[in-house]
Amino acid sequence: MSTGQPNPFPRLLADIGGTNARFALETAPGVLEDIDVLPCRDYPTLVDAIRSYLERAASRAVHHAAIGIANPVTGDWVQMTNHHWAFSIEATRQELGFATLLLLNDFTALAMSLPFLPAAELVQVGGGEPRHGAKALIGAGTGLGVSGLLPHAGGWVAIAGEGGHVAFAPGNEEEVALWRYAQRRFGEHVSAERFLSGPGLELIFDALAEADGEAAGQLPAAAISERGLSGTCPRCVKVLALFCGMLGNAAANLAVTLGAVGGVYIGGGIVPRFGELFARSPFRERFEAKGRFRDYTRALPVYVIHSAYPALTGVQAALRDHLGERNA
Repeated sequence: MSTGQPNPFPRLLADIGGTNARFALETAPGVLEDIDVLPCRDYPTLVDAIRSYLERAASRAVHHAAIGIANPVTGDWVQMTNHHWAFSIEATRQELGFATLLLLNDFTALAMSLPFLPAAELVQVGGGEPRHGAKALIGAGTGLGVSGLLPHAGGWVAIAGEGGHVAFAPGNEEEVALWRYAQRRFGEHVSAERFLSGPGLELIFDALAEADGEAAGQLPAAAISERGLSGTCPRCVKVLALFCGMLGNAAANLAVTLGAVGGVYIGGGIVPRFGELFARSPFRERFEAKGRFRDYTRALPVYVIHSAYPALTGVQAALRDHLGERNA
């Protein structure tokens, strides 16, 4: 909701995932200050987290706010998929005294940041030069986010979807075995997010442990990543290789679906931490393994996003657009 009043600063911007809530104040056009990260589990409600942040930032009155959240936004009521927060957007706006409270999916917000990300914060993994056209976005964290950016009327339109919950598509016998393990645990529908996420790293590890006659639940995702990256645990090394291969397949499916000649972008909290290992992983091989469309996917550039808070840039752009301002 927007009142048509002047658009004073500061404006509140937020990127809320299943684990952390990232906040910033836009104190002037394009100027972000007081960036802070609060653990979602520490706050009973979204309102509590926002009030805590504003107190910590010692902010003067905020009139306009925009939030990217790891959840579908299909109406006034929001029930987070990977966290317990649930709220009415309008009631939250009134409770906080905002004139404007814009909610959008976090990966829709991240997609809106793509035209504004500096080249120095993108690491290319294979492919050629981007062309003008659709850009694809996928990223693993607490869940699996999927979006895209389509050119429109001299600008861009972001896709608001939930592609992380499409059915997982195994690409070889080893992945079929993983799919069967997940189906036994979770039921008939096994989503891509089941594997391509922090909990997914644990699921892959558990499946490999069971195959070796060992108990599940031995390691959390952070330890799996750490030991896999250091090479100190052969099973963890294999988990990361399987994860990257499956991500390559999912990213290629998204790329050919959208016709992403503008490039494929990898966001989320997991892959950027992989560093050089990701470039050496099975990701690119699986990304290009598209049969008759191999030449098509081989040409597509893939970029890993290394910006610290890219979704805040997207939320900032979305709020400007919502308030009828020009996005430069």
